[in-house]
Amino acid sequence: MSSTEALEVLSKVFGYESFREGQQEIIDHVVGGGDALVLMPTGGGKSLCYQIPALVRPGTGVVISPLIALMQDQVDALRALGVRAGFLNSTQDPDERRMVEAEFVAGEIDLLYLAPERLRVESTLRLLDRGTIALFAIDEAHCVSQWGHDFRPDYLALSALSERWPDVPRIALTATATKATHAEIASRLRLEQARHFVASFDRPNIQYRIVPKREPKKQLLDLLRTEHAGDAGIVYCLSRRSVEDTADFLVKNGIEALPYHAGLPAATRAEHQSRFLREEGVAIVATIAFGMGIDKPDVRYVAHLDLPKSVEGYYQETGRAGRDGLPSTAWLAYGLQDVVQQRKLIDGSEGDDAHRRRVSAHLDAMLALCESVDCRRAQLLAYFGQSGSPCGNCDTCLTPPESWDGTVAAQKLLSTVVRLRRERRQKFGAGQIVDILLGRKTAKVIQHDHDTLSVFGVGADLTEHEWRGVVRQLLAKGLLAVEGDYGTLVLTEDADEVLYRGRKVPLRTEPKRPAKAAKAAKAAKAKGAGDRHAEAADLPAEAASLFDRLRAWRGATAKEQGVPAYVIFHDATLRQIATERPGSLAALGSVSGVGENKLAKYGEQILQTVAEDDAG
Repeated sequence: MSSTEALEVLSKVFGYESFREGQQEIIDHVVGGGDALVLMPTGGGKSLCYQIPALVRPGTGVVISPLIALMQDQVDALRALGVRAGFLNSTQDPDERRMVEAEFVAGEIDLLYLAPERLRVESTLRLLDRGTIALFAIDEAHCVSQWGHDFRPDYLALSALSERWPDVPRIALTATATKATHAEIASRLRLEQARHFVASFDRPNIQYRIVPKREPKKQLLDLLRTEHAGDAGIVYCLSRRSVEDTADFLVKNGIEALPYHAGLPAATRAEHQSRFLREEGVAIVATIAFGMGIDKPDVRYVAHLDLPKSVEGYYQETGRAGRDGLPSTAWLAYGLQDVVQQRKLIDGSEGDDAHRRRVSAHLDAMLALCESVDCRRAQLLAYFGQSGSPCGNCDTCLTPPESWDGTVAAQKLLSTVVRLRRERRQKFGAGQIVDILLGRKTAKVIQHDHDTLSVFGVGADLTEHEWRGVVRQLLAKGLLAVEGDYGTLVLTEDADEVLYRGRKVPLRTEPKRPAKAAKAAKAAKAKGAGDRHAEAADLPAEAASLFDRLRAWRGATAKEQGVPAYVIFHDATLRQIATERPGSLAALGSVSGVGENKLAKYGEQILQTVAEDDAG
């Protein structure tokens, strides 16, 4: 019976005729009263796994979410579907809170969103005792884990839910987790005995690309102009200053970009987040403080101008692209200074040796992904304990990188570090070492008599860019280490194997620009941004004008209602309407994403828009 009810809700409320892989099994289990721990990628449909059981089971589904700033949008999206949703958080005035509390007690709310800290307040617990609870959904469950990257102490108190409400099913959900994070979530939330559902972490619509960092802001601008003109996207930077500088640079070059970091006033952050969610084609430039829980489906690119600290963080952040399943880009510019900077941050971080070893292991895995000559997607999946074959849609598949025997080059560079240490009792950073290898008589080289070293000029066979690549890869392989505030290079114990025991050092040759990406860029320049949108999703040419009309109607409607455009309809739904051109409410109702409430609310307007386009 529960499967039939769940399918009915899926169709009538959400407008979909079938579940995605894995969803129905989870939903049936929770509807039946079972606890669940769900690991499913961003864009994989996690929300339905608790929203539908909350609508099928008697009572109110209580959703614990850390995303106070986004609760209003989450509730707006549900209300647009005809779902009775509400939230309780610190942004409300007393009258608003009392109204929501009264609706909950009266059984007039289907889904109630709470921040985790509210469950530490006795008055909230007493309120929940007065109503009927259908289930507890713990969203962003990796926040409970110190192995994760968004640790929230308030989440630790959630283990008490099963004690106070032992008969209420709990479902914890996260978009990413290694085996260590998975185990800690289960332990801290007391979900060891729950059923664990682990979906594939593959996001085949995302093209992963990692490029050598030269002039990163200019490289980013080229990406946006040639491949993502007019698209919404997220650009991640490591520091607040870099966020500000990058946003200013993009704006000066004609890209609508907004900064977002913890140093901005709360009102400014809220305004920029709101504009990003509600307006078309805005780029948000942010630190990793931005993005968790962002439900904007049409983010077409996520770009990193600095090296992420872990594969988990990188996967979570890139997963914010292409939630609608349409082609999207995950682009990372990566260079030597990134490695030096991250190593310095680890060495100077607070915490014991075990903490530093754990953080260092996370960085090593990220470096291995960057330096890989194999499929990026397969390596990402392997990190999460899943298998994958070459995908054909990442830079290493599209333009397979070459490797070369860098043993002699590594020996030259390591020997230079050794001679500076032994003969001069000196340590220097990469720049000075490369100058010595290239035989450059700079003022600094002459000042320290480095032009008299036996290794002076022995590296003239490589360019400066190539030598910096050697340094970067030796750091990634653990043959070099960074020391002190000035980023000086020192040898590790493993370096002896290369210098004295015959260890070979294969190095990666930087790939050229992917042919597929270059082709797409050329097409974008020739056709313009509007047609490129259509091309990316294989939209027939004759449907492009109707799609543009539908987007314009959606934008005006969203602005009038004060909600993000995707709350009205996703791009994928508008594309299907533009392609099929439904001529009746019955035909429109069969389009994916058009549920009963939206059909009743917007159906006539859409049919009118279709008719206007037919009339020319």
